[in-house]
Amino acid sequence: MVATPRPRWTFRRPSVIPGFGFTFGYTLTCLGLIVLLPLAGLVVKASGLGLSGIWDVATDPRVASALRISFGVSAVAALVASVFGFLVAWVLTRYRFPGRKLVDAAVDLPFALPTAVAGIALASLYAPDGLLGAPLARLGIQAAYTPVGIFIAMVFIGLPFAVRTVQPLIAEIDKEIEEASATLGATRIATLTRVVLPPLIPAVLTGFALAFARGVGEYGSIIFIAGNLPYVSEIAPLLIVIKLSEFDYGGAAAIATIMLGISFLTLLAINLIQAWSRRRFGYV
Repeated sequence: MVATPRPRWTFRRPSVIPGFGFTFGYTLTCLGLIVLLPLAGLVVKASGLGLSGIWDVATDPRVASALRISFGVSAVAALVASVFGFLVAWVLTRYRFPGRKLVDAAVDLPFALPTAVAGIALASLYAPDGLLGAPLARLGIQAAYTPVGIFIAMVFIGLPFAVRTVQPLIAEIDKEIEEASATLGATRIATLTRVVLPPLIPAVLTGFALAFARGVGEYGSIIFIAGNLPYVSEIAPLLIVIKLSEFDYGGAAAIATIMLGISFLTLLAINLIQAWSRRRFGYV
């Protein structure tokens, strides 16, 4: 019996369309100039403070509070946006109803609206005397000028990412698979968890990552509804702007570098989980 040699891994895979060298070099050049070079400049600027200086900035109570609010609220908002985004995508894909195309188009409104317009609209709606804020105030819930308002704004801007990443994959799932599962006696919950969700998990994680990243870096739609109170509702991007207005460029670069590091590690963990889910459920 002759052993079949294992295929050797190669950097360049065969392709019918030529031009790998040019396109790969062009890709690396654009990535370096547009993404990596500015980030490297940011790190270099922050390194002027030294490790001890960056640590002092990171452990400053006001900075630490702003970072906790930005990343903590972003994670919760991205999780909620992922759940509701999946439901919205399912309804838009699987059901036909009057006004479906209008609802489908409305999902993209946070993409099109200027962030300041979105922030003013949310602040006016959820203010204590606003259309939605007044009923919440009677229930003892203050949305505007608190972390709750930040959460609302982040869900608003993150929902389109959660919907659009899952919607195409839902459309590709064959309904006959669900019908076969029901024919074999599976309950609706079993069909959902064992048939429908596994191929959608990577897309859901992608939507979560995009919503999280957008929430962490968002500024315009949050500052109007947040209240911007130190230690209460002040976000890290606003603190960077404050540092810049005070001509503290080193401090601003240090906060931005800390956010960059935390964001990179978080997105790396999400991508590793995403890759594991693809291997686990056979969607490589």
